[in-house]
Amino acid sequence: MTFHHLLADYGYFAVLAGSLLEGETILILAGFAAHQGHLSLSWVMAVAFVGGTLGDQIFYFAGRRYGDALLRRLPHAMSVNAPRIREKLLRHQAPLIIGLRFMYGLRIAGPIVIGMSNVPARRFLLFNLIGAATWAVLVVGAGYLFGHTVKRILENVEHYEWMAYLAIVFIAVLVALAHRWRRGRQKARA
Repeated sequence: MTFHHLLADYGYFAVLAGSLLEGETILILAGFAAHQGHLSLSWVMAVAFVGGTLGDQIFYFAGRRYGDALLRRLPHAMSVNAPRIREKLLRHQAPLIIGLRFMYGLRIAGPIVIGMSNVPARRFLLFNLIGAATWAVLVVGAGYLFGHTVKRILENVEHYEWMAYLAIVFIAVLVALAHRWRRGRQKARA
C-alpha cells in the first residue's frame, strides 16, 4: 500500500479524530496533503469544522454534566487554567468562546469550564460554530500554504516529495516531544 492510498483511505478519518481534540498538527499535515493533491482541501476544511465543533460541544456538555469532578481528572496544566477562563468568561463571552481553540492548552479545559458556567447551550453553539469555521480555514489553510511554499522551493524536484513529508512528520514529532517535555516539567514543579 502506498502513502497516497493510506492518505486517501484514512486521511479524512485522521482529520476528524485529530480535530476532535487539539488537532493543529494533523490539520496542518492534512492541508499540506491537500496541496499535494492527496486530499480535497474543501473536504479537509469541512471535516475539521465538523470535528472541531463536535469536540468542543462534547466537552461543553461534559462540563455541564460532570463539572468540577471532570476538571480534577484533567492534567494539572489544563485544570490550572480554569479560574483564568472563568474570570475572562464573565467579561468577554463571545470572543473567548470563538478564540478559545486558538489558545494553547485551553482547547479541552476551556469548553469544560464554559459548560460549568451560566453560558446557555445555544449561545455556546453559535460562537463555537464561528470559532470552528475560522479555526478550520486558518489552520488547514496554513498547511496548504506551507505546501505551496515547499512546492516553490522544490520546483521541478518532485522525486524529493517523500523528504518533505518526512521533514513535516519530524517537525510534528519534535513539537509533540517538546509539548510532552514541557508538561513533564510543569508536573515536576507542581
